[in-house]
Parts: sequence; C-alpha cells; structure tokens
Amino acid sequence: MNYKRIKLKPKKEESLRRFHPWIFSGAIQQKDNDLAEGEVVSVYTANDEFIAVGHYQTGSIEVRTLSFEEEAIVPDFWKKRLASALELRKSAGLLSADNNSYRLVHGEGDNLPGLVIDIYAGTAVMQSHSVGMHKSRMMICDALKAVMGDTLKNIYYKSETTLPYAADLGMENGYLYGGKDVVEAAEENGLKFYPDWIKGQKTGFFIDQRENRALLERYAKGRSALNMFCYTGGFSFYAMRGGAKLVHSVDSSSKAIMLANENVALNFPGDKRHEAFAEDAFKYLGNIHPGDYDLIVLDPPAFAKHRGAIKNALQGYKRLNAAAFDKIAPGGIVFTFSCSQVIGKEAFRLAVFSAAAMSGKKVRILHQLSQPADHPVNIYHPEGEYLKGLVLHVE
Repeated sequence: MNYKRIKLKPKKEESLRRFHPWIFSGAIQQKDNDLAEGEVVSVYTANDEFIAVGHYQTGSIEVRTLSFEEEAIVPDFWKKRLASALELRKSAGLLSADNNSYRLVHGEGDNLPGLVIDIYAGTAVMQSHSVGMHKSRMMICDALKAVMGDTLKNIYYKSETTLPYAADLGMENGYLYGGKDVVEAAEENGLKFYPDWIKGQKTGFFIDQRENRALLERYAKGRSALNMFCYTGGFSFYAMRGGAKLVHSVDSSSKAIMLANENVALNFPGDKRHEAFAEDAFKYLGNIHPGDYDLIVLDPPAFAKHRGAIKNALQGYKRLNAAAFDKIAPGGIVFTFSCSQVIGKEAFRLAVFSAAAMSGKKVRILHQLSQPADHPVNIYHPEGEYLKGLVLHVE
C-alpha cells in the first residue's frame, strides 16, 4: 500500500477513533504535494500513527473514509463491501418474489461514503456523490456484476447532477453495462411501476418510502385520499390497493403527473378512482374545500439542502401542515414527511406541532416514521438519518 499521505492536526483524530467517516479540511495539518481529486490517500495522526484510508477531494469534507484498516482499495475491496451490503438486504427480507426494488448501497450506511446504488428489477442505477467514487466507477461496476451474477442485466450511471464540477470530470450519464431494450417494470410489495432513471429525480423512484407506503395502504379503505408532491404516484397506487374510494395525485411537474398516471394504470387499468393534477401544492390546498379529503399525504422535496435554509424550511413545513390540518375532514389521517437531512426529528416535529396549534385541531401522533433497512444509518454517522415522518389523526 503506497498511497500519498495526509497528516492531521493534534487531537483531530478523535472523531476517527469513534469511526466517523468524514475528515474536514480544518483538521488537516499537512498533505503530500500534487494530490489529485478522487485519489486514495492514507491518513495519519499528528504522531504519525495510521488511522484511515479514504478518497481525497477538495472542499469542506476533504477525506471520505473507506476503511480504518491499512488495506488496499482494489477490486476485492469493492466485492467484499458490495457482498456485505447485499447480504444485509437479504437478511432483512427485502428480496422476494414480489419485491425486486431496493437500495443496495446507501453511502456511509454501508461504509461506502459517496456511493448510492439502487436496484430496479435487473437494473442497477449508480450515483457518485464524490470524485473518488466517480473515478472508481468501473471497478465498482465489475464488482457489482460479480456479486449480483445473472440477476443483473444493466448498470446505469447517473452522476451529472450529484458531482461537483462535473464538466471538468468529463461526466455524462449513461449505461456502463447492458442498456438494450430496458423496459421491464419494477415491483414493490406486489405493485408495479416504471422507474425513470434517465430523466427522473434521484435514481428514478423513491424507494425509501416503501414501508411507509405499505402503512398508508392499511389506512386507505373507504377514504378520499390526496397525495401531495406525488412524483411517480407511489402512495397513490398503494392507497388504491388499500380500498380508497378516490385518490387524487398532485405535483407541480407535468412529467411527474404523466408518470403517476402510467403507474396507476399499470396496476389498476381503467380504474376511475384516480385523477392527477399538475399544480402547485400550496395553491391546490388553498383551493380545495374543507372535508374534501380524509387522508392526506405530504411528502415534499427537501425544503432545506444546507444549514442556511433551515429557518425558511421550517416555516415551509409549518405552512404546509397547517393548510392540511385546516382542510382535512374530521377524523382524517395525515402522513407528513421531511427528507431534509439538515432538519432534525425534533425540529420537524416542532414545526408540525406549531401547525397543529395554529389550526386549533386536536391532533394525535399514531406513528413516527423513518427510512427502511436498505437505507441504514451508520451509528457513528448520525447525519445519515434524513427521512422523518409522522402519521397523525386529526379530529
């Protein structure tokens, strides 16, 4: 192992001794010359003790740790990490005859910071969030084929929007493996959908809501459901299978509405209970009549992507939930979420509490929700817990 070296300032190794995977630029005392973006480096304490190996990248997070052991980052390394990730998903019961969609790699949660891989039927969609993972993509691709075997038909690489200075890296989205006639619908808990990994958000579908959608199905029977920020309609077709008497899907994107309609039709062809609207969420909520719906899903995109936006984001969550509480029928159920990583559980809950107080309604918490087992949180990296949700009964 002959990697270039980074040396830390005195006492700046403490977080690494607690296995936190990030090394911030302010912790670095000295580094070898001519370090390249994405290069693998060895990290040493101020006393010249080895402590970690990871990907180097200029920025506030300067090293993302791959291992706390002196090991080479070679093909076998990637195979072992991917095999471990796959085994975790199998042991959690996520691979079954009626579920072929799951997250295989969740960054720090799988000890691979900067890497996300989602599986949709026979296609893996891979995203790099660090230059190191981008430069390792072909080794990762080969390891993925070795670990997944014949079940893997395609690997699509989608990192144009997730990497810094992507143009300088010669970055473009595309298939690294396979790529011919990819039309197979994916399946989640027995329901089918078409993930749009080429033009859709993230990797094409929000797998992280799988268990929360299944929970909503239990509450849907006989209710009039409104799915706000519906994207590709996941909560909508679960509500329909649960026996909702009507389901309305709303998203500001006409492309999302088209996908939602396609996915509903895939599972419930010709079913007149569903209707979709391309409209702003706040405008739509403002125009409906009180009591039109007794089941409302609020699953907005991240209102805060950095700490400077937290205050405005919390106001947004408060306004959105207050509007839902104001319009929902007595005895209604609200599923409300935040996927903003910088918004903590308590802050989100306080925003929803404030919205309930503004409405003057009696509101009870029935469930407190999070991300599923294929989006694991590294206990040494609590920042990986990003999805939080509440299921509320509104009198």
